[in-house]
Amino acid sequence: MFCEHRWDRSLAFGETVFPCPRPGPAPMLLWLLLILAPGRQPAGALPKALLLLKPPWSTAFEGETVTLFCKDHHSLAWEYVSWYHNETPLRKQSGRLQISKSGHYRCKTQRSSLSDPVHVQFLPDWLVLQASHPAFERDKVVLRCRGKEEEDIMERTYYKNEEKIGSSYNSNITVYPAFNDDSTYRCTASGMYILGMSWTETSRPLKIQVQELFPSPVLTASPSWPIEGSPVTLTCETWLPPLTSHTRLQFCFFKEHRALGAGWSNSPELQIPTMWSEGAASYWCQARTVIPRILKTSPRSQIRVHRVPVSDVNLETQPPVGQLIEGEDLVLICSVAAGTGTVTFSWHREGSERSLGRKTQNALSAELRIASVREQDAGRYYCAADNLDGPVLSKRIRITPRVPASRPVLTVRTPRAQAVEGDVVELHCEAQRGSPPILYRFYREDVPLGSSSAPSGGGASLNLSLTAEHSGNYSCEANNGLRVQRSKMVSLSITVPVSHPVLTLNPDVAQAMVGDVLELRCEAQRGSPPILYWFYHEDVILGNTSAPFGGGASFNLSLTTEHSGNYSCGADNGLGAQSSETVSLNITGLCKNKVTHITVGVIGCLLSMLGLAATAALVGRFRTQRKSAHSPRTHQKGEVFHQEPAIVYSEVKRADPYDPARQDCEEAAEGYENVPCTSLASDH
Repeated sequence: MFCEHRWDRSLAFGETVFPCPRPGPAPMLLWLLLILAPGRQPAGALPKALLLLKPPWSTAFEGETVTLFCKDHHSLAWEYVSWYHNETPLRKQSGRLQISKSGHYRCKTQRSSLSDPVHVQFLPDWLVLQASHPAFERDKVVLRCRGKEEEDIMERTYYKNEEKIGSSYNSNITVYPAFNDDSTYRCTASGMYILGMSWTETSRPLKIQVQELFPSPVLTASPSWPIEGSPVTLTCETWLPPLTSHTRLQFCFFKEHRALGAGWSNSPELQIPTMWSEGAASYWCQARTVIPRILKTSPRSQIRVHRVPVSDVNLETQPPVGQLIEGEDLVLICSVAAGTGTVTFSWHREGSERSLGRKTQNALSAELRIASVREQDAGRYYCAADNLDGPVLSKRIRITPRVPASRPVLTVRTPRAQAVEGDVVELHCEAQRGSPPILYRFYREDVPLGSSSAPSGGGASLNLSLTAEHSGNYSCEANNGLRVQRSKMVSLSITVPVSHPVLTLNPDVAQAMVGDVLELRCEAQRGSPPILYWFYHEDVILGNTSAPFGGGASFNLSLTTEHSGNYSCGADNGLGAQSSETVSLNITGLCKNKVTHITVGVIGCLLSMLGLAATAALVGRFRTQRKSAHSPRTHQKGEVFHQEPAIVYSEVKRADPYDPARQDCEEAAEGYENVPCTSLASDH
């Protein structure tokens, strides 16, 4: 790690690098005096010069040299500089002076007054405490603990009023001494001998006095004795040292205890357009810096003026005539073109015996505020001004407040209690109050439908031919250029008559069988719910079903042979019934279970009959053979004898009339022709 310090100011003379210190002889007492500026100077005096050092330390070792420079508000002076050592003038007049003797030094240029003295010392000590120069109010001061042999120093410690404020190996410290600070600073340096013994050196005490950043201001007036009613320029005079000319000053002017103008500004001047005679009124100013914040006040000064009678009284309004809106404040401004001293202003309205207000003040204008103007406040207004020579009246002006549109009311006018598709409805929007013209806009679900104007006030309407899509929330808006107001929402429900319904069959077949379950479905594609559906067979009502939320409805039918024919349905939602087209249905055949029973019965009957026939044939043949064997016959030639077989019919048991199978068979046979009905042989 190396030890060096670079100290840079806006007008410093480059960069100075110092090596680390080393121990030396015992300390001596050192006083560094940065003399406080003597105070305020007379108005118009030249600013002080500023004496600068290079290197920027007022304490040095014997044998070293320090170069002095003299600077005014403009720049460094390189010639015609007056130098002083312990108040004794020096012959040298160049812009720089190199010194090696202790003492108080001062300088001045042709454009500045004498600078504050700077005490420079050259000490024979081994360790010195140095403070940066120059230092101003609230400015930072760099302290450096410097030894003749810097490389031997291991640690530096700084003290303020015998209290430790910091320590380091090779760093300086920064302090911010207050104005007229009486604190004492010193430093110590420590290290190690070759044999391991430690040593410590202490510098002389140092007391720092900080220079005044800028003198207290002085207030001047131009002209110093103005005529009442004429302008006056106030100037707050002060100055900054050349090295701190980058610091920004702000100024504020006062009359007695009241601030003038806009308050704090960057200009040291304030223009008063008109001065009034007010006896022994006092004026003063303040100057301050922003960073750091330093505030100084000038002495008080008195400015006397002469009085002038009032003339040319004028009344103005704020807002201007024709732009006042009901509910706003009306400001009546009464002013005079000339007049001094105490002026009494009063405001009036035609038709009223009492004045609206009265003010007495030392000004060319005054204001009267009327809060929350109403429509009934319209009329002709004027004002009067008087400074003891009699009132002077202004011209009369007419004031008519404009009334913002109130919240409108939307009314939906329908030809019947319930709006129906195809009806023409009227949307009427009306604001009860508002200066015309008023523009009304109509909305459905915040989508604009149209607009209509009421040039003379009142309401406006918009007609709509209703469709099903017009159901929803409606609102309107009133706008007369002063305020836009929206009405409350109004709901409109459009009832749509039912369309012709469509009848469908499920299953969708032209023929069905007895016993099937058939679904009749009727549905109208359009129509507001609820919808009542009726189902018809040859115009005979089968039944009805309701669809409370719209859509279609169904009716189930268990088919018989009587259900063949034409079917239709009707739909009705209270706005007129509509009928569907007819659908034909032919019911033929039997139900599947009965057909099965009949088929089995018929096959059984046929098998029984075949069995009986076969049995009879066998019996007949057997009997013929026996008769031939036991009674042989003689045949004559040419004759043939035929023996007829005997047929035997077995008795067939009759079915039980209460047999369920027979009943099913009989019922199933009703739809068929030429089908014998007998019990199954297998069952009997």
